[in-house]
Amino acid sequence: MHFANLLGMFQQGWLTTYPLLAASVIALGVFCERLWRFRGLHDATRALTKSTIEALVRRDLDRAQKLCEQSKQPIAHIFLEAMRWRNVPLEDLERVLATSRHEAAYELKRGLWVIGTIGSLAPYIGLFGTVVGIIRAFQDMAIHGAGGFEVVAAGISEALVATAAGLFVAITALLFYNYLQVRVGAISATFARACERFVQALLYVEAAGETMPATEAARGHVVPAR
Repeated sequence: MHFANLLGMFQQGWLTTYPLLAASVIALGVFCERLWRFRGLHDATRALTKSTIEALVRRDLDRAQKLCEQSKQPIAHIFLEAMRWRNVPLEDLERVLATSRHEAAYELKRGLWVIGTIGSLAPYIGLFGTVVGIIRAFQDMAIHGAGGFEVVAAGISEALVATAAGLFVAITALLFYNYLQVRVGAISATFARACERFVQALLYVEAAGETMPATEAARGHVVPAR
């Protein structure tokens, strides 16, 4: 099939192909924006967590806060929120971290609903184009007063192009959506592990502060509480 013929059928079914084209551009734009947002987020989270925990182990809270304030990573805001709460029970601190984590994960999912909606609606838009093409084919038969492939070919081709376009956009959008969902899940799991290590570091330092002088703990010579 020549490109000119395909373009002609695409323009003929403009009622569905143009909306599908716009939807595919939007889905691609959201996908690329989220990929750019997720770029290097896993490694940056691990690096910041390691630096922050090392500062806490040295009982250098100011250094830990400074590291988080200078960082633009979501985990930095989670750590800062936790460090604002002093002398609270462990259960309350874990709830604060869980709330901040959920807020960060919600921000990571921003725009994913657009891709999911496009993936769900695209087949129906294509089906609508199919029905319009079949109606046009029967209309051509009524105008010419006779049947035959030559009479209905234009309407049928429009219907098939609409169906194919709808399926193509739906499959692509669902691939984008599922991939981004997996990425969000992996990053959220990284946030959860980072928060667990952060809480363990706080407990470690608190226990060390009760059993050792501050000068020893400042050198990093700390031991777990018995």
